[in-house]
Amino acid sequence: MKTLRHYFISDDLDDLDLLEDQLEHAGIDSPRIHVLSNDSVGVANHIHLHAVQSIFTRDVVHCAVIGAVIGLLGVCLVLGVTYVLDLPDATIGWTPYIFLSIVVMGFCTWEGGFVGMQKTNYHFKRFESALDDGKHVFIVDLDPKQESSLSIALQDHPKLLEAATEVGSPHWILASLHWLTAFIDRNLFSSAQQKTNLNQETSD
Repeated sequence: MKTLRHYFISDDLDDLDLLEDQLEHAGIDSPRIHVLSNDSVGVANHIHLHAVQSIFTRDVVHCAVIGAVIGLLGVCLVLGVTYVLDLPDATIGWTPYIFLSIVVMGFCTWEGGFVGMQKTNYHFKRFESALDDGKHVFIVDLDPKQESSLSIALQDHPKLLEAATEVGSPHWILASLHWLTAFIDRNLFSSAQQKTNLNQETSD
C-alpha cells in the first residue's frame, strides 16, 4: 500500500505540538510524524514532537543507492571483461575476480554514502530557505484511509501552510517502525519504570 507524505510549514512549535497530539489521538502512529527544524532544543522541549533523525537530514541513503547502482555496473564490467578475455585459469579460477567485484560494489556504495553525508537530503533541500528563516517543517506519512483525519485536524490550524505532497515511505517500513516503537515502549520503558518503583520501595 502506498502512503502519501504531506509537508507543512509553520513558525509555531506549540501549534505543531497540538497538531501531532490530535493526529495521534486520531490513530496515526507517531513514527509517521516528524518535524524538521533548525531549533532542535525547541522541538525536544515539546512532548509530542519528534524531530527528524540527523542521519535522515543528510542524503546518505539516496546517494548510497546511487553508489550501489554504479557499483553494480562496475561488477558487470569486471566480470564481463574477465569473461571476454578468458582470464580465469584452472589454478585460480573465478575467485579473485569475484572478490574484486565485491570490493568494487562495496567501495562504490560506501563512497556514495560518504558523499551523501555532505549533502542535504534531496527531499528536504527545497525547505532550506524556510528553515534558515526560523520556520519548521511538519512531515506526516498517511495511508489513504487516514487522510480524512488530517483534514479534520487541520481545521484547527489555519496558520499552517501546506508546502508539498509526494509519495511517502513504503507501508512496510512504517509498520516496522510502529512495531519497533511498541516493543521499546513495552519492554525498555516498562523495565525502567519497574526498576524505579523497586528502588523507591527499597528506600522506603
